[in-house]
Amino acid sequence: MAYDRFAYVYDELMKEAPYDKWLSLLLSRMAAYQVRGNEILDLACGTGEFTIELARHGFSVKGVDLSADMLSVAQEKAIRHGFSIPFFQQNMAELQGLGESDCVTIFCDSLNYLQDESDIIETFFKVHQQLKENGLFMFDVHSIHKMENIFKDNTFTLNEEEVAYIWNSYGGEKPFSVEHELTFFVHDEVTGLYERFDEVHYQRTYHVEVYEKWLKESGFEVLEVLSDLEEEPVHSNTERVLFVARKITL
Repeated sequence: MAYDRFAYVYDELMKEAPYDKWLSLLLSRMAAYQVRGNEILDLACGTGEFTIELARHGFSVKGVDLSADMLSVAQEKAIRHGFSIPFFQQNMAELQGLGESDCVTIFCDSLNYLQDESDIIETFFKVHQQLKENGLFMFDVHSIHKMENIFKDNTFTLNEEEVAYIWNSYGGEKPFSVEHELTFFVHDEVTGLYERFDEVHYQRTYHVEVYEKWLKESGFEVLEVLSDLEEEPVHSNTERVLFVARKITL
């Protein structure tokens, strides 16, 4: 999946993302589970919007993403806001050399972009290595309900002045997977014309019990499984599942 041009429209598409709610939930869980430190590793940080929000609230934060273009935007944005944040281009399943943190986050269903079970399991092991003892791991994923009943065989559109898109989602070859075919039209301020480019994104999810099993096998205690930001148990109409886990000794 290429992110080069996508990186520069990402913030426009993510402007409704619940960054404030993710932060509020993170703060409440760090307090509830007595995480005393302030070092956070933000994985799949994209253009750094949430990473910068963490820095703004006094955390010592590092951002990691697979896309150099995303990280370029994130670095420019951090400097513009007066923050010196280290950003690293790494695959979350191959983390290394980042030191230990008090908390690791993977928000905005980024884990669903890993295409194989082994990549998710390896990511959990790598996150375990990056955490201090009793450190917190928080991430969210699409529910099976969302994959099967909302994404699959549906079309979504956006038509705004600076960017428009047509987004078609199809069922993937593997269980509970989808392929997103996106066609973007981005306004060029110089020419006044709209540039078209296309993206194909693949996502896959699993049963809640499977994620719990992998977490436990990777050395985590599963503390909570929530219906996204509703702070209630997962139910039949849950669209996003949020996990809160704590590192224990293997």
